[in-house]
Amino acid sequence: MDALYDKIGINYNETRKADAYLCDRLFQKLAPRPAGTYLDIGCGTGNYAHELQKRGLKIIGIDPSREMLDKAKQKNPHISWRSGHAEKTLLDAASVDGITAFLTTHQWSDLRAAFAEMARVLKPGGRMVIFTSTPVQMRGYWLNHYFPKMLEDSINQMPALEVVEAAMHKAGLEIAETEKYFVRPDLEDAFLYCGKHRPHLYFRPEIRRGISTFAALANREEVSKGLADLEKDINSGDIEKIIAKYENGDGDYLFVTAVKKDAAR
Repeated sequence: MDALYDKIGINYNETRKADAYLCDRLFQKLAPRPAGTYLDIGCGTGNYAHELQKRGLKIIGIDPSREMLDKAKQKNPHISWRSGHAEKTLLDAASVDGITAFLTTHQWSDLRAAFAEMARVLKPGGRMVIFTSTPVQMRGYWLNHYFPKMLEDSINQMPALEVVEAAMHKAGLEIAETEKYFVRPDLEDAFLYCGKHRPHLYFRPEIRRGISTFAALANREEVSKGLADLEKDINSGDIEKIIAKYENGDGDYLFVTAVKKDAAR
């Protein structure tokens, strides 16, 4: 997986940018303390860490991909960028006031070990804010119609909310709140369901290259057929029927805010 992100990271910033709305929500849910230190785990090329640092936060960014970290360092040399994994950060115990994890938990090799590590480095009463999607939510993506095997493989990779909550609880983290996110038409970060309202985005190779599901789980034949069918449906107008068929109230992604339970915030 590290090698995959080294490959994706080469041109990652062409299409992956911090979305202003999502950054606002991360910041508000983090409820940062004055002069605190914050960890962005699985920081990638540092887009969200960079934006949070611009808001006055002291940030540590950790990622296993050297290519991603090189891009992050070029973007902002004033952030402490470090190589590491969620399961092993090499940070001191109780050394950070809060943690953000943006579309990364599904890449962790050991969810329980990772949350135990997050709880270890988090100060009492500190918050962890996760942005992720659940299997239930992903089954509601209209992408399933065009790329069924790719989406099935991606869904199987994604931990259910109940699994995340159980791993958190065992680590000493308690979920304080969850918030559904429905992809907005003006989304600036081209992650998997970025084309919910703009199906034409998936025709762009650079968009697909920046999405790990397309880069790692898709096969060329399915992608070619899916794109051909999508183009046909866009031209005929049938895409509107397909999109309507998948409309639901489950949300497309989810914010999960947890608090280290051994002290009140």
